[in-house]
Formats: sequence, structure tokens, C-alpha cells
Amino acid sequence: MIATRFTELVGCTVPIQQAGMGAVSPPELAAAVSEAGALGMLGTAHPGLTAASLSAQLDRLRALTDKSFGVNFIVAPQLLKHFDLRCIEIAARVARVVEFFYGEPDSTLVEMAHAGGALVTWQVGSSREAVAAADAGCDFIVLQGVEAGGHVRGTIGTLALLGEVIESVDVPVLAAGGIGAGRAMAAALAAGADGVRVGTRFVAAIEAAAHPEYVAALIAAQAEDTVYTEVFSRGFRDAPHRVLRSSVTAVEAFQGDAVGETTGLDEIRVPAKRLVAFGVDKTASGTIGAMSLFAGVSVGAVKRVQSAAKIVRELVEESSRECR
Repeated sequence: MIATRFTELVGCTVPIQQAGMGAVSPPELAAAVSEAGALGMLGTAHPGLTAASLSAQLDRLRALTDKSFGVNFIVAPQLLKHFDLRCIEIAARVARVVEFFYGEPDSTLVEMAHAGGALVTWQVGSSREAVAAADAGCDFIVLQGVEAGGHVRGTIGTLALLGEVIESVDVPVLAAGGIGAGRAMAAALAAGADGVRVGTRFVAAIEAAAHPEYVAALIAAQAEDTVYTEVFSRGFRDAPHRVLRSSVTAVEAFQGDAVGETTGLDEIRVPAKRLVAFGVDKTASGTIGAMSLFAGVSVGAVKRVQSAAKIVRELVEESSRECR
């Protein structure tokens, strides 16, 4: 057990939060991470998200664990106008944590989640946003460095960002970006973080919903095989992301408007449009290699498919050895 302000606040036994990861993070993954003592997160960045489909996902999750878990929402301005705010209210009534990402911290959204009884966090990419999140009433903050996979808010390294922020806010702070091994976790905790957020490593968890070809590509990759880019920005402009370099090469060579199809939370098959960023899950079909294969620079730590519990255990054990 590694006790921090974060673990005491959310009711976990280890200071690890799983990243939201959209369609790749189904109830089964969130539940498995929470059962292992960390904070599992249900991803909602998925076609077909409605109040009804979210309620069904949460029912599945609550049937799998009675431990603390969270729900992640992407609230970029260009996406929020199509977002059903009832989803926040539904999540806040059953989740320990409601998390927001990719937008300026908004006290109205924070208050909405608090009203339902949840703790609230915001993932930010700068010291200015961190202070704004604390001022908006967030109970803890996730600092995302440029090393992170998926959509990236940060523009500098995780530890450098942590050094800027740690003395500026009074709430617990988690470090995100480039953390896939215990050594990186230990470094973040030693630098003053109250916990870490791990994404890429959990994409290869048994309980995750990542497409097998995506997982195989992660296992074969190293840090230098990722790229920070805006290539997959169709429908979500000015939103940098980190993916496998091979997916950029493949999509640039692809001819056609759609690289395949995927299934939404409403069970409806939808086109996987070329250059659109989304979580490439097991329902995807088509040219998988030309889809947005999100990966952080920690991808070298993804060596095999493992259970979520094994991943949590390895991170904690490796981190403890480094801290001795």
C-alpha cells in the first residue's frame, strides 16, 4: 500500500488512476483496475453516447465492482455543443469521480458533478489551467505532459510541468504522460505527485477492449515509434495527439473516405472516417493500421498482454523497489 492524499481522497489503496481511453476502456477494464486497488475509469469518448447507453454501461460496471471508480468526459467546446449534460448527472450519482478533459476548467460543470455527490478532477496541460481547475472547485488535478498518448493537452514534459504546478495548488496532483513502468511512477512520486495516471500500458490489459492488431502494434513499438501530431483531426480541430508513427504513414497512403467501421454504444455500426481520431476497439473492422493508434512514449513498457491486476501490481512493486 502507498498512501497519499489522492488515495485517501478517492478511497483507493494505490496511487494509480487508469486513463479514460474512450472505447478501449469498457466497464470490464475500469472494474478490474478498481478491484486491484487503483482508480478505474470508464471512457465515454465513444459513438452512441447517450443518457441511456451511459446508464447501461454504469449498470455493468457496478455489477462488477463495489470499489471506487470514475467516469471520463471529453468537454472540448466543439464537442460540448453536441453533448447531453444529463450524462454528467447520471455519472455523478454512481461514480466516486467525474473527470473532465480538453477544455478550459468550467465551474458550472464542476458544480453539476458535485451536486450529484461525485468528486471532480480535470486533466490539464499547463500551470495556468491547473490553477484554473483548482479555482473552479476541482478536488484533484491531473497534469498531462507532452509524452502522453491519445489527445494531448500538455506541451512540456510531465516532470517539468509537475515542478511548475506542485506549489501552486492545494489539491492533490497526479502526473500523466510517459508513465508505464514503476521507475517512472517512482520518479513522479518523488517529484511531489500524489499519484500517477497510466494509459498506454492498460490498452494491452486483458480486460481492455482494444483491437488485437492495435495491441500487437503497441507490443512491437518503442518510444521513438510514437509521434506528436494533428493528422487525426477531422471533426476535432486544434487537438494534438500522440499515436504510433506507423498509423500516420498508413492513413496518409490510404485512398478513400472511410478506413473501416466501428460499433457505437448504441450498437449501431458507423463508418470509421479517414483522419478521425477514436479509440480503436474490438468492434473496428477495415484497415486497422490506418486508424488512430494512440500511444504514449511509455509504449516500450507494453511487452505483453496482462491482466489489469498484474499491471497494477508490477507498477507498485517496481515503484517500491525504486523508492528504497
